[in-house]
Amino acid sequence: MDCRAAGLSGRLDGYNGDRSGTRRVPFKPHMITAKPLSPQQIAANGPARWQALWRDAIRDPDELLALLGLPGLATRVSGSAAAQFPLRVPRGFAARMRPGDPHDPLLRQVLPLDDEDRVVPGFGLDAVGDRDARGGTGVIHKYDGRALLVATGSCAVHCRYCFRRHFPYGEETAAANHWREALDYLAADPSIHEVLLSGGDPLSLATSKLAEFTDALARLPTVRRLRLHTRLPVVLPERVDAELLAWLAALPQQVVVVIHANHAREIDAPVAEALAALRQAGATLLNQAVLLRGSTTGPRILPNCPSNCSRPGCCPITCTSWTGSPAPPTSKCRIKPPGNCTPGWPRGCRATWCRGWCGRSQEPPQKPRCSGVD
Repeated sequence: MDCRAAGLSGRLDGYNGDRSGTRRVPFKPHMITAKPLSPQQIAANGPARWQALWRDAIRDPDELLALLGLPGLATRVSGSAAAQFPLRVPRGFAARMRPGDPHDPLLRQVLPLDDEDRVVPGFGLDAVGDRDARGGTGVIHKYDGRALLVATGSCAVHCRYCFRRHFPYGEETAAANHWREALDYLAADPSIHEVLLSGGDPLSLATSKLAEFTDALARLPTVRRLRLHTRLPVVLPERVDAELLAWLAALPQQVVVVIHANHAREIDAPVAEALAALRQAGATLLNQAVLLRGSTTGPRILPNCPSNCSRPGCCPITCTSWTGSPAPPTSKCRIKPPGNCTPGWPRGCRATWCRGWCGRSQEPPQKPRCSGVD
């Protein structure tokens, strides 16, 4: 799971009004949403409960807005954006959104608005240079000693600021062909000591599929650390089940789980329990957050994030934002450029790199050895 710079622009006041200068495509529902599963239906799935909840996600913007009491906001939904990158929200995550609030920071992360249709100069499809860093099928090798595997293109939630929405997952998935090409690449380069599983979300794969990879990875003694970037423990904490925990506990490598929570209200009791269980299984927990304009930036919001994450033992390491060329639909998310930090932000905050959640800060490294933007 990747956490990048962004921030949702523009207020949603007057969302029924005219927005001249912005190309708008009226939203037309293209599917019939199934009724939510009953508790009996979910319980009947037994160990695969998280997969049943995954399938039961909200996929219709009209349904989400109706649940939140915001039917008028449908005039701002972009049909083209929803078709290109469909809405997908687990019901448990939607339940943390504030009904009646069009500015809710969780809602703004997932709702496909007409701002995504704007053409903004300087924004490109390959936002972080994945194409040039390709090492093999589903392998991205940007930094010395570290390789990232795009394990899958599947995610439990579709975040509107995602910079990899145009990634060719059909051709570049490391889990294809039993991970063979990815494993061959790692074996051929003994300098690689850390492997990142990203995507998409690697925990969207069945635990048996993940074990298929790590069983083979154990035969490469040069790989000493396995890092999982995932949003699933936050948006679908039921994924942290007994099978997953047993798999993590048995891994011979140092295991780091980097979750992705952008706002304090994303961490509720079930999420805290899932994070605690990951720690008990031996994983080091870190959190990356995206600076979202109008949602998660500003002095009143950032200080709340570490307190919510640190209680279950998750260290908030970085807040990341863009200065490069993000994907075009994420232009609505961009925050202020370097040198224009919001008053009240942590000292030394920069739009490229920030360790400000705990009141500490650090200037960007001279070379991007470990920028976290993989």
